[in-house]
Amino acid sequence: MKFLKRLWASIESTVSPQHFYRLSGLWLPWFVWPAVLLVSVGLVWGLAIAPADYQQGNSYRIIFIHVPAASLAMGGYLLLASCAVITLVWRVKTAAAVARAAAPVGALFCLMALITGALWGKPTWGTYWVWDARLTSMLILLFLYCGVMALQQAFDSQSQGSKAAALLALVGVINLPIIKYSVEWWNTLHQGSTFRITERPTMPPEMYLPLLVMFVGLYCVFVSVVLMRSRHEILRREVRSRWAQGVIQGTAGGKH
Repeated sequence: MKFLKRLWASIESTVSPQHFYRLSGLWLPWFVWPAVLLVSVGLVWGLAIAPADYQQGNSYRIIFIHVPAASLAMGGYLLLASCAVITLVWRVKTAAAVARAAAPVGALFCLMALITGALWGKPTWGTYWVWDARLTSMLILLFLYCGVMALQQAFDSQSQGSKAAALLALVGVINLPIIKYSVEWWNTLHQGSTFRITERPTMPPEMYLPLLVMFVGLYCVFVSVVLMRSRHEILRREVRSRWAQGVIQGTAGGKH
């Protein structure tokens, strides 16, 4: 029992707002600089160097933004659901702060996936939008993001808002496997997955390698932005604590 208590105390100290704020500051450079480098390389490689598709021509190049954005929209919501479990079960304040920081970022990537998908659909399907299972479930994901963000701000009490948003995030997670397997479960216009762990890519290396670079780069962008927003959110929530006051005063002092 004493060992478990010490272990739990160690975990609590690790995920405490103050400790997370300090650690996130150390992590940021390891994501920011790779994000800038990889996205720059991936965009040039994918949009200018990769060959045109034999069927879709140059219109397929939107895949280098659309596919990573769609993946991040789903990954971002999975992060919300994970934070929801931690918030509701263990009542860790840092998880609620991260969820509030991550929700707008995930929603932005979801909107990006929908817009780029519409732009890609026009030359491919002849229309910007069709109500097939994949597109409809992605639109529902955007609505879920909006609902989570609305609940986070709908209560005077931060704790109540975080709990209500966490419940919606958990309920909405059922939509993720629907998005993932909708192409297999229903007859849709949307093409299947570009990457499969158990199968070789359906694209030639000169196409999927820049896509892979964009995947890693945009994931680094996501982590970087979430970490920066989380640090700001933690300071906002902990503004009355001594350590947060020290950080704020130190930052203000450094500007003079």
